[in-house]
Amino acid sequence: MTIKVLIVDDSPVMRLMLREIIDGAPDLKVVGTAGDPIEARELIKALEPDVLTLDVEMPKMNGIEFLRRLMKLRPMPVVMISTLTEKGSLTTLEALELGAVDFVPKPAGHSLEALRQSAEDIRDKIRAAHGARVKTLRAAPPAAPSARTEPSRPAPAVLAAPHFDPSRLVAIGASTGGTEAIKEVLTRFPAEMPGIVIVQHMPETFTGSFAKRLDGLCRVRVKEAEHNERIQAGTAYLAPGHSHLSVRKTGGFYVAELSRSEPVNRHRPAVDVLFDSVAVAAGHQAVGVILTGMGKDGARGMLAMHRAGAWNIAQDQTSCIVYGMPREAVAVGGVDEVLPLPEIAGRVVARLAAAERPALRSSRD
Repeated sequence: MTIKVLIVDDSPVMRLMLREIIDGAPDLKVVGTAGDPIEARELIKALEPDVLTLDVEMPKMNGIEFLRRLMKLRPMPVVMISTLTEKGSLTTLEALELGAVDFVPKPAGHSLEALRQSAEDIRDKIRAAHGARVKTLRAAPPAAPSARTEPSRPAPAVLAAPHFDPSRLVAIGASTGGTEAIKEVLTRFPAEMPGIVIVQHMPETFTGSFAKRLDGLCRVRVKEAEHNERIQAGTAYLAPGHSHLSVRKTGGFYVAELSRSEPVNRHRPAVDVLFDSVAVAAGHQAVGVILTGMGKDGARGMLAMHRAGAWNIAQDQTSCIVYGMPREAVAVGGVDEVLPLPEIAGRVVARLAAAERPALRSSRD
């Protein structure tokens, strides 16, 4: 089956470059290109594409407004084309909240060579978008106040805070669709959580904006991890987009470590790197969570955590945007529970509060 793609971008050069990359795969075909959303609207009706690639800054109507209307009236898989700037990252996060499946960073100066280096990643994102679950947008997400600075206006469905052992640790991995899934989990956590470490596949110019946005929505503090910083309770540490994040234990507490070593599973940061380190540093004191995403990153590391005694949870297929990473983790035997996204935070809190500790599992498990 050939996946039909419509490119929407006001730059003729970018349209040509994307067409070359997309048509270079035997299972993908560009059926049309549009220079603005008004033209795109007519081409969608005429060509019925499977996936849309959508620029943000365009004449007549910006990409965000077009996406908002599209997801209300004719929801379909959309991959955003975003600039590698702070403004571009904030706009991309808004697009993901509105229902875009994923995004492609637009290289500075529309460099063909830079875009070619990401060709396979672009094709994979289009394939993943084609198989993604797309929901109709009913209302734009409200701008929530900071849960910590405005306690009189609490976020909904925040869980009660039992006493947590400070030696516990939560490790979360995600990719495609993960920004909204991580937000769903973190906003339900109480402020008194043990330390939380997170890998979300994102470029480095996007992770800082993502951490800031989460920090304004959650009871727990959310920040980009720094090299050699102590992992504190009540704080979630997001791997910066330029480095692997791992954890070591020293002097009775956990420390974050960053490394710019080679990508793992084509990713840096990689979920496997984080999970492997948590297996060694925290063992049975850890709770692992793997959320929506394409590929297999995290499956091997989750198995290592499972064998070390950690309790691992995977997001279920129905609530995933892309059921790739959770499926692979389940397939290798690293998962203890598979749950719908809205139930994951509650189960994590329950496992952390449990008095019992699971026995160390056999390496044959």
